[in-house]
Amino acid sequence: MDEKLLKKMIRNCFLHYGHDIDIFPLANDDYEQLYRKIILEKEKQPDIEVYELINDFVYEYLTK
Repeated sequence: MDEKLLKKMIRNCFLHYGHDIDIFPLANDDYEQLYRKIILEKEKQPDIEVYELINDFVYEYLTK
């Protein structure tokens, strides 16, 4: 999957949860970590939609 597209989807998911990226920006390391988690999980579970994985990992990130 295209990394740039996935990062945009991650950003949009943060906005969906009310996290203003412009005020509280994510570090590149955070994007990379989320990206890797999503890609690895997608490889393990190819039947799950990418947007579901993004929602799960972003929610987990925001609630930890």
